[in-house]
Amino acid sequence: MKTGMNLLLWTTHVTEQHDAILDQIKALGFDAVEVPIFDTADLAPFERLGKRLKALGLSATAVTVMGAENNPISPEAKIRDAAVAHLDRVMECGQAFGCELLCGPIHSAIGVFSGQGPTDEEFQYGVETFQRAAENAQARGIRMAVEYLNRFEIYFLTTAAQTVRFVRAVNHPYCRMMYDSFHAHIEEKGQARAIASCAAETIHVHVSENDRGVPGTGQVHWDEFFGGLKQSGYDGYLTIEAFGRALPALAAATRVWRDLFPAAEEVYTQGLRFMKEQWAAAAK
Repeated sequence: MKTGMNLLLWTTHVTEQHDAILDQIKALGFDAVEVPIFDTADLAPFERLGKRLKALGLSATAVTVMGAENNPISPEAKIRDAAVAHLDRVMECGQAFGCELLCGPIHSAIGVFSGQGPTDEEFQYGVETFQRAAENAQARGIRMAVEYLNRFEIYFLTTAAQTVRFVRAVNHPYCRMMYDSFHAHIEEKGQARAIASCAAETIHVHVSENDRGVPGTGQVHWDEFFGGLKQSGYDGYLTIEAFGRALPALAAATRVWRDLFPAAEEVYTQGLRFMKEQWAAAAK
């Protein structure tokens, strides 16, 4: 098992102000951090981060989202072109800090709804967009892990089954999928069953409680989750994803309207301990 911590708990753009957090994450024994890539205007902050991570011996993954202006399933070809270009720029930023994979709901625009379910035409647009994006990903050496979200945040891919169908249609080794316990808690009938259904395509996993707080303190069926992962043979990162109210814009985007934990430290200290305990128990 490899462990990671998503830095969205603190920021949408990592700078030298977050060096102390990186130090703490390393000291606790995490293997990696997950870096948000939202501001792609300047490579310099990512290059600086890369040097810092290398000095600490921390690996890195990355997360981003898509908007209406670069929606991969848009009926407008120029917007789909913008999606390919944006994903390539995001991965260029990722290269600057040694990113191994890029995850997130990159298949479609977050928070943008059509008023109906996904269409066959949108599916085909998405497949064509990601076949192009995957070629760029391979050239940059960064795998894409497509994340399905719950129906309240997105409408295109909201289940493991839909996401498996999508990545199989893209049919490219640099376009796979990720699994998130939070979204699965809402959309799936069971954690273990869902994990088994997408095991062959899953290259990344988010460990996230049902209220986005400290893992292990809520209603997610963690025995099923860790047991299912263990049985599937998963050997990638288990990355904690939680959100707080430190950044008003991020809190609004993630719908965090109240404090979910007394202090951010509880998320990654208790969360790491919980993951290790659960993984060890699942091995027995």
